Order: sequence, then C-alpha cells, then structure tokens
Amino acid sequence: MFGITVRDHLMVAHSFRGEVFGPAQRLHGATFVVDATFRRPELDSDGIVVDIGLATRELSAVLAALNYRNLDDEPDFAGVNTTTEFLAQTIADRLATRIQAGYLGEQARGLTGLMVTLHESHVAWASYERDL
Repeated sequence: MFGITVRDHLMVAHSFRGEVFGPAQRLHGATFVVDATFRRPELDSDGIVVDIGLATRELSAVLAALNYRNLDDEPDFAGVNTTTEFLAQTIADRLATRIQAGYLGEQARGLTGLMVTLHESHVAWASYERDL
C-alpha cells in the first residue's frame, strides 16, 4: 500500500459538555497540526499516489471552513462535542467528498483509503481512517 501525507494546521475555539472534560467544559482554544494521508495499492499512471499540490490545496480548503471559528456556534455541530476524534472524522469525510467530486483530479479516483490525524501537541493526537 502506498501513501502520501500532506500537512496544514487549524485553529478553533470550542467547549465540551460532560464531567469527563473537566476544565475543557469552558470555552477554550485549540490549535491542531493536521495530517491527511492518502492511500492506494498501486501508483497511478504518473507513478504517484496523488498530486501533492492538489492534496495540499484541498486539505486547506476543508480546513478553511473551520479555521478561526467557534465551533460551538456552527450549525453543523449543534449538540456535538467537537473532540479531536470527531474533528478528524469530519475533516476526513469532507476530504472524501471532494475526492469523489473530482477536486483532486481523475487519477485520485484510484485512492482507496484516507487517514486524517489531528495533533493536539507533541505528545497527543487522534486519527480517523476510512475507506474511499
């Protein structure tokens, strides 16, 4: 299985509901380093997994819809704890939609998997992996 990873970052504000979150129940900021790994079993006819420039552009586009936002105010997330794990899934699903719509080019239709990792710090991160 071949893979290529591109990286960007995301800054949000949010709060959580539930005692398990302790002080994070209050509004707080988070900055994530975001990695998106695209996978396929065979290289495409150009000898690549996916065009790095297009992958970088589309990850940036997905993150732009979330960046510098208070996620508590976003209608898509009403009543949801926007945990790192939840955000990794949201970003992966939005990237998958863009892949299926052709934003990463026709060759990207050969991608079979996608993993998004959000790094909260140098010692903690969460990932979501899905099939395409």
